[in-house]
Amino acid sequence: MRTNEKGPAPQPDRKTESKWTVLLIVSIGVFMATLDASIVNISLPKISSSFNVPLSGTVEWVIIGYLVVIASTLLTLGRLSDMFGRKTPWVAGLGTFTVSSALCGASPTLGFLIVARALQGVGGAVIMANSPALITQAFPASERGRALGMLAGIVAIGTSAGPTLGGIITSNFSWHWIFYINIPIGVIGITATLRFLIGHRLTGKAQQFDPAGAGLLCACLTCLMLGMSFGRELGWVSGRIIGLFAVALMLLPIFIFHEKRTSQPIVDLSLFANRLFSAALISSFLSFLALFAVMFLMPFYLEELMAMPAQKAGLMMTAVPLTISLVAPLSGWLSDRFGSRVLSSIGLAIASAALWFLGRLTLHSSLFDIIWPLVMAGFGQALFQAPNNNAIMGSVPKNRLGIASGFLATVRVVGQGFSVALAGAIFTSLGGAHAGVILTQTGPSASAASVFTKAFHFAMLTCMSIAAIGAFTSLLRGGTR
Repeated sequence: MRTNEKGPAPQPDRKTESKWTVLLIVSIGVFMATLDASIVNISLPKISSSFNVPLSGTVEWVIIGYLVVIASTLLTLGRLSDMFGRKTPWVAGLGTFTVSSALCGASPTLGFLIVARALQGVGGAVIMANSPALITQAFPASERGRALGMLAGIVAIGTSAGPTLGGIITSNFSWHWIFYINIPIGVIGITATLRFLIGHRLTGKAQQFDPAGAGLLCACLTCLMLGMSFGRELGWVSGRIIGLFAVALMLLPIFIFHEKRTSQPIVDLSLFANRLFSAALISSFLSFLALFAVMFLMPFYLEELMAMPAQKAGLMMTAVPLTISLVAPLSGWLSDRFGSRVLSSIGLAIASAALWFLGRLTLHSSLFDIIWPLVMAGFGQALFQAPNNNAIMGSVPKNRLGIASGFLATVRVVGQGFSVALAGAIFTSLGGAHAGVILTQTGPSASAASVFTKAFHFAMLTCMSIAAIGAFTSLLRGGTR
């Protein structure tokens, strides 16, 4: 049997599952993972008081441990799914996530909870590294963009529902139930997968795993994520943060050198010779680097400068994910008809303009002044994301769909981490964080409001410039039809 020169292509069994069944199964897993990622944050104060520890101490690892594990394992798990097919890793991911959710809810100590969250991160990484690959494998190229757009809509719905649902659960029950809620969802997902999803065999020469490459990659990304997670707390010039970034920079060329000398590497570096894949992936990273700052900084603007209650501020912030959930399926469908290059570029250009308008907000801005730029940012992100994902997944051979999915999720997680680090560093260095504390503790202050506004404006305008660069790199990809 003839195989692709980049590796054996997966051959489907004679039986085939409905593409819509695959989308439904994937949506269950993705909704569970994204809901969990956003539902825990609002419950941290309850978790902190339950274990009698300060909110700024060890309890942070409930969030950080989960994110670090996901970021450091995504590409490796994507490679494993290319080796063993999609069904087995998907079931394993759902099972790991479900079991670890039960362990999180039943945690007797904070240390146990952190370990269980790290295990949950492994399950979440498997889900993230396989979901676009499963969709791409099930849908024909003419419908792939619409399906990936629907998947982006599910991500947005899970993200927007998390804080509200988390608030309801912790107010009426206990923080334990924010994890227990995953169990029935996971059981339904596993049952549906075993019943309806068809496995795909890999034929051709035997696949080999690269443990050394996986270890180097995991160590590099772990150092990078830890540096970004603790940079604001410890100081960006502290010895520990500089050391973490230095180790990450040292490990990266070692990893690349190793991968070039390995016959079956974790990361197929030849993928980057494809201009479409490279340009679209860079654009995706720049989009998350620019736009996640909105979700990070806007709550400070709404709660500290505008003195909004947290519940009202959270409701205002849902304008972004709700817009994405409505627009992403349409933009994905359009990319099936007209290609992704122009749509993605226009989307990031619109998002860049939205950041400019957000950078003009002041103490005296009305609710309408705040809402419509947020909707505009969500519209631009949705117009960019689904077509761009369609281009990335369509640019790789079928036996590399797992690693492509891993890259999609990795640039999202790392881009969001860098976005928080960059926006936070700008905002803090210009006095915005200190001014926010003054406004919260002492009430309205013209001088503090002025400092806060200037710092907020500069952070937004910096992100605007990054989004504009992303729109340009998106144009460099060439035709995609």
